[in-house]
Amino acid sequence: MSTTSEDKTVAVVAYLTLLGFLAAIFLHNSKKTSLGAFHLRQMLGLLLAGAALWVASIVLVLIPFLGWLLMLVLGIFLLVLWAFGILAAINGEKKPMPVLGDQFEKSFGTLFE
Repeated sequence: MSTTSEDKTVAVVAYLTLLGFLAAIFLHNSKKTSLGAFHLRQMLGLLLAGAALWVASIVLVLIPFLGWLLMLVLGIFLLVLWAFGILAAINGEKKPMPVLGDQFEKSFGTLFE
């Protein structure tokens, strides 16, 4: 199954910050594609994981060194997941992010279709 540039546009824009994610939802609603829906679900999971890290950072920042190190490692982990996601979108692939991607698909499997 080949993907059009319109399919890839929604997929890539979904990874461009929260505003990009919202714009991708708008674009996706005008022409739904399986590639766009897949990457919207992946980015939704990543945004929620980032929000959870942000909330946890309120507590972690109180733990000198260990808490800061844990925040840094988790932040880099989310950045790496983001990079895997956007690269898959650029290549037009429905490839889940490592570690959490399959869980995102399982949790949000019917969204954006």
